[in-house]
Amino acid sequence: MTDAVRVEVIVSPDCHLCEDACSVVAEVCTDLGVGWVRTSIADLDPDTQVKWREYTPVIVVDGAVHDVFRVTPDRLRAALT
Repeated sequence: MTDAVRVEVIVSPDCHLCEDACSVVAEVCTDLGVGWVRTSIADLDPDTQVKWREYTPVIVVDGAVHDVFRVTPDRLRAALT
């Protein structure tokens, strides 16, 4: 069973970096029992879309930006433990 959502991955359509990031996040979060969610940038308010459009994927941990473009398993694991 997973805890409350602690990680959000903001993604763009057809983004290979986004798919890679989601794979890493899913693996680490599953191992640690941490909840995560994938959010399409299109579902965010217009100001947030403009802010992050050029930086997806954006990995947010506990409400703070953790990484953009790429996420490494060791760094994410450290942030969650």
